[in-house]
Amino acid sequence: MKIRSLVSLSALILGVATTGAFAQHEEHGKSRAADHSGHNMKGQLVKIDAKTDAAWLAKAMADYPTNMCVVSNDKLGGDMGKPLDYIYRVEGKPDRLVRFCCKDCLKDFNEDSAKYLGLIDAAAAKKKTGK
Repeated sequence: MKIRSLVSLSALILGVATTGAFAQHEEHGKSRAADHSGHNMKGQLVKIDAKTDAAWLAKAMADYPTNMCVVSNDKLGGDMGKPLDYIYRVEGKPDRLVRFCCKDCLKDFNEDSAKYLGLIDAAAAKKKTGK
């Protein structure tokens, strides 16, 4: 009888300890989501609309380094029609313009945004140096 009680008590203590650790991990996740420090933050695409700052958009369009879709490498405004323009937002960082040839490219961009943002940065560096 004592062994059964001891086993039950051990299981109860282990269950409480595990639950506490799990809850602590959940709280850790919540606090980290708020401050994002030490994590590779993922941004989100926001469709440009009437609320978008017109001055920011005009400058971003003028400075956009390529006339090609960064995902498909198709010409913007070509066979696919009018480009789809989005703002890429990451909390604590400046907004970025990202232009796509079609809606199919959005999914690929979202799967590896760092890759495509890197391509935009490379195009900007190339445009700046003229090489």
